[in-house]
Amino acid sequence: MRIKSKILIIAGSDSSGGAGIQADIKTVTSLGSYAMTAITAVTSQNTKGVKSIFPIPPSEISKQIEFTSKDIRPDVIKIGMLSNTKVIITVLNSLSKIKVKKIILDPVMVAKGGERLINKKAVKILKQKLIKKVSLITPNIPEAEILTNQKINSIDDMIHAGKKLLKIGANNVLIKGGHLKSNFIYDVLLEKKNIFVFKNKKIKSKHTHGTGCTLSSAIAVNYSCGKSLSKSCENAIKYVNKAISNAPKYGKGNGPINHLNSINIIE
Repeated sequence: MRIKSKILIIAGSDSSGGAGIQADIKTVTSLGSYAMTAITAVTSQNTKGVKSIFPIPPSEISKQIEFTSKDIRPDVIKIGMLSNTKVIITVLNSLSKIKVKKIILDPVMVAKGGERLINKKAVKILKQKLIKKVSLITPNIPEAEILTNQKINSIDDMIHAGKKLLKIGANNVLIKGGHLKSNFIYDVLLEKKNIFVFKNKKIKSKHTHGTGCTLSSAIAVNYSCGKSLSKSCENAIKYVNKAISNAPKYGKGNGPINHLNSINIIE
């Protein structure tokens, strides 16, 4: 199987393997691309929750990004967990040096169990500076509520929040609707001139750990292969839904999904 593209993942590690860097690598690999990493934090967690977060020094994060990219230039960068202001500024400085145009940002703010993973000052810097530098930002509803300071209870609320994010500088926004109470999941992509609503039947399962990380990495792979953002999001959503349907049911809490559910989804 020929490798399709190269993806640099900037994110935190998940010791349980269901989310973070581990989920990203599995996703990128199963979809046929080459994964490189810059780890921003090491977490101790399992399917029941997060026990501890150990941040990597910003200087080491920048070394990982820049040294890796000088040798193997990524086609797309996927960004996940950035826990504090110094880390965000470090990543911004490194991005300005390596000048990769296609960047997907998953603004990881809240763990599946409800634990807050980013402080308020970091959220402010992310809104003021980072979202302007990326091609797409992929918040779920709780994250979109934090970013826009509004409650989201409907598709109209999702669209309104997305427009707010575009207004403050985001280039494109995908708001994930899994937290809405409905028999269907509505994911809303807002571009400057277009709005796409992806409707899929909700799969009833507690095994959804790492879906956000997986989705953004799947989008990155599709986007790296020349697909439009809308097609990249559509393909990635299909991949995640199949991964949930085929979850291995590991752990006593919110278990991982099956990243190996398909390696041909973007053919």
